[in-house]
Amino acid sequence: MTKLSNPMHLCATACDVLKTANAKEKVEKTFQYVQAWKDGTIREIGQQLPPNHPARPQKPDILNPRDMPRRRLGTEAGRIALIHSIAHIELNAIDIAWDIMARFEYEDLPKSFFDDWVQVAYDEAVHFQLLNDRLADFDTAYGDFPAHAGLWDAAFKSRHDLMARCALVPMVLEPRGLDTTPPTVEKLRRMGDEKTAAILERIGVEEIPHVAAGTRWFNHMAQRRNVDPIATYHKLVRSLFNSKLKGPFNKQARDQAGLTSDYYEPLSKEAGAA
Repeated sequence: MTKLSNPMHLCATACDVLKTANAKEKVEKTFQYVQAWKDGTIREIGQQLPPNHPARPQKPDILNPRDMPRRRLGTEAGRIALIHSIAHIELNAIDIAWDIMARFEYEDLPKSFFDDWVQVAYDEAVHFQLLNDRLADFDTAYGDFPAHAGLWDAAFKSRHDLMARCALVPMVLEPRGLDTTPPTVEKLRRMGDEKTAAILERIGVEEIPHVAAGTRWFNHMAQRRNVDPIATYHKLVRSLFNSKLKGPFNKQARDQAGLTSDYYEPLSKEAGAA
């Protein structure tokens, strides 16, 4: 890959990705900028306020989550819809990784913060590409099915504070992928769809460090602000999350990410009592 002839600072590259509507171009720019950061072509963090909403292609149609068609995993159409829905999540996750760098640059964070989220952006771009390639095996592509904006809505809702962002996205929504992926992989293998199962299994493993990054920087900010991380997490989730935390939880994967049960079990018990 060629080096940038006029290297920008990291926040400017983040905003460039966010303002790129085409999914393929978004992925390609992510790969280019990640490589430029890692090889030192981009050295400065810089400052640039990101847009409140990333650019999006005309398709897919965005529906309210409750209006999304129900899918049956036991059919080919259901499997295609599943792959498409996860591809949509991964595309949003690319944007969220770039957004967290530019939006919260003012927090005067160490370089390791940006290293973490640059890697997350790269992983999410790889995941999207794997899933979109798998859609091509079924003669379809990203955009051919409706989707919802739930993940970005959570990012938008938490745009005011880094701890809120970490609590709501990498510590609430992304861990659900850790919980749901293993049984989904098992179902796909029982159906004989080893290729899709292998992709989702890889994504499940590679999402653990993403949850870990969110948890690590949440705890970093809690220490900096001299607040209790567990109590603050509970307060933020109660105020920002519209649903309830419900199991079953993949405790092994969550523990591996540093998201121990004292974060989520008390909230889950509240959900059970509701």
